[in-house]
Amino acid sequence: MLKDRIIRLPEVLKRTGFSRSSWYRAMRDDPEFPKPIPLGQRSIGFAESDIDRLIERLLSKRHG
Repeated sequence: MLKDRIIRLPEVLKRTGFSRSSWYRAMRDDPEFPKPIPLGQRSIGFAESDIDRLIERLLSKRHG
């Protein structure tokens, strides 16, 4: 059984500290960035595990 959950962009932005414009720019420019999951015609979400991995990757860059 899948235990991952889909989180919407406002929660993603809160957890990561990205602004909305920075998030969309990174989605466009970084091939390793989490891929959106379509939830409706104008709605997207992200796998929580993908966001957790992104945060870990960003923190590991900080510790270089």
